[in-house]
Amino acid sequence: MLEINNLHASIGGKEILKGINLTIADGEIHAVMGTNGAGKSTLSNVIVGHPAYEVTEGSITFNGQDLLAMSTEQRANAGIFLSFQAPTEIPGVSMTNFMRAAVNARRAALGAEALSAGEFLKLMREKRKIVELDAKLTSRSVNEGFSGGEKKRNEIFQMAMLEPTFCILDETDSGLDVDALRIVAEGFNKLRKPETSAIVITHYQRLLDYLHPNVVHVLIDGRIVKTAGPELAAEIEQKGFDWIKEEVGL
Repeated sequence: MLEINNLHASIGGKEILKGINLTIADGEIHAVMGTNGAGKSTLSNVIVGHPAYEVTEGSITFNGQDLLAMSTEQRANAGIFLSFQAPTEIPGVSMTNFMRAAVNARRAALGAEALSAGEFLKLMREKRKIVELDAKLTSRSVNEGFSGGEKKRNEIFQMAMLEPTFCILDETDSGLDVDALRIVAEGFNKLRKPETSAIVITHYQRLLDYLHPNVVHVLIDGRIVKTAGPELAAEIEQKGFDWIKEEVGL
């Protein structure tokens, strides 16, 4: 599904990613862990096409397409979804109008007809239940006045509505209590289809206990320095990252 080759990327003239190589097949979940400032969020922003980041070398292929040649909107319509570490509030834009525009834009890109108001509201009710999102929140402006947990549930709700094929969860567990973490993780698992792939960026094993990644990568100083199975996350939880730095000579 996604293939990254020798990816170098910068922001403000400073190189952050220094040669990322990563291949994710259909249906796979890859966890990316690492120290603060290692480049984890930069990687997610480059994949979705954040304009502040400049790719200086390398390539990204998504389902056979040159991802770097696509606009941010085209990437979203192709099925890429980013759950933000710190979701943005959008005052004055209701959740219902925001999501209806997004859903119908994706449907148009896929050659499907727009949903009627009744069809859309029915879909919202069905998806809202999955992540236990309060109905009152969908009548408010996007994320405005939401708690941290509500914002994260809202992100998974948006994912449910858009049905992406490739998801990036960028520290979705940040700031969540145990119950909110469970709801968000279980919501994601319920929404996954056999072909759905994901990158999960996290500092902690607790989210991975719910999501069961196929592979765990360690990103340090803009490079993937170690790749192993899910047991690597448990080892990092116990020992931190210093032993990996020593192992690779950093």
